Amino acid sequence: MWERLVLFALLFFCLAPPTLADEPCQSPYLPKVTGQEDFVYVFTLGVEGMGDGSDKLVTVGANPSRPDYGKVVSSVSVGGRHEVHHGGFTDDRRELWMGGLDDSAIFVFDVATDPAKPKLVKTITTFTKDSGGVVGPHTFYALPGRMLISGLSNAKDDGGKTALVEYSNQGKFVRTIWMPEAAPYGYDVRVSANLNRMVTSSFTGRANYMRKLPELMGDAEAMKRFGNTMVVWDYHARKPLQTFAVPGAPLEIRWALAPQHYYAFSSSALTSKLWGVFRKDDGTFEALEIAPIGDPLKGPLPVDISLSTDDHFLFVDSFMDGTARVFDVSQPRAPVLVLEQKIGSQLNMVSQSWDGKRLYFTSSLLSNWDKTGADDEQFLKAFNWDGKTLAPAFAIDFKAAKLGRPHQMNFGSVDFYRGRVAARPSPASPEDVPRVAEGG
Repeated sequence: MWERLVLFALLFFCLAPPTLADEPCQSPYLPKVTGQEDFVYVFTLGVEGMGDGSDKLVTVGANPSRPDYGKVVSSVSVGGRHEVHHGGFTDDRRELWMGGLDDSAIFVFDVATDPAKPKLVKTITTFTKDSGGVVGPHTFYALPGRMLISGLSNAKDDGGKTALVEYSNQGKFVRTIWMPEAAPYGYDVRVSANLNRMVTSSFTGRANYMRKLPELMGDAEAMKRFGNTMVVWDYHARKPLQTFAVPGAPLEIRWALAPQHYYAFSSSALTSKLWGVFRKDDGTFEALEIAPIGDPLKGPLPVDISLSTDDHFLFVDSFMDGTARVFDVSQPRAPVLVLEQKIGSQLNMVSQSWDGKRLYFTSSLLSNWDKTGADDEQFLKAFNWDGKTLAPAFAIDFKAAKLGRPHQMNFGSVDFYRGRVAARPSPASPEDVPRVAEGG
């Protein structure tokens, strides 16, 4: 039996088409695909009076050899405004899940049947009830047969105490794992499969992230309610092992991709610092501040990061100054800034192709935190990267197109799904899928 499984795995990867696309900062449990992406799926926040006013998933052509390059191919509204934010593929890449930070609705899209025109096939409105009070589904991270979701808040007080939540690929609740008492805040979650380690970061609760930013920044007590920790977990046991003090809301986490590299990066939004989480010789980890991001006194507010597949370059976006910074992190404890480039008046997400030749940027952070007036640009911008310069490729003005505020991106490919769309296995039996809440 074991020999058959190994043979099947080898055939699967050897026969996979070579012209596929992927973002290197995805779950290690996704099929690794490389090459030229055909589409960029963009999650957008609806704006009252703009188009239909609803949050939506927008598909943009990204392959220069296709006639839809640089154009909007399709869009699917989810009905209403939910503060959609992040999302991710299931481990078979058949579906793309995305969540609303305001009302905790989760939207599931079929991207396999027609990658150019994703279809909304399921809406989960019971996330808070299922999870025992978790609010604000943020990161959607593929595990074998499951979706791991990090929460931002809770229903009791809209504060920062939160949890990790697991669902089956079929949308059945599995379990809730509350953050440890010493580090109750949550944000991102990332797994190093070869180390059996998981790292989580921290942000703030719904009472803060749904407020207008100027009002929030003027509230000294509210500004104290941001996370200042990162946690290293035993991934298989889902048990916290170490908690680190990381001041200033450490947000996105990116593990190094080379199997011999035992470290991860993050950036702290409020203190504008680059951090590394490094494995020590005894198997434990340490968290170290390794570089400033811009001038911390000017509050650039670093948000998203992306690490190249060779672990050489780290791309860091900062919202307030609209700038992308590229660090050479080949010496991970001593990053070197090699490029600063202004992308727009505000800047949030960055995604790069697996081959590292293309990068995509979007503008929106949160509906109540985005800039106003002339500085309220809402865009998707594509750039080519040659290892030294970012050269503009195409751009779409989402306000002019009446598509809303663009946030996170995922890539799609036509070739990947050819011959792969088959019936999904049935959900596990009840005894295999325990409905439990742990900790808290």
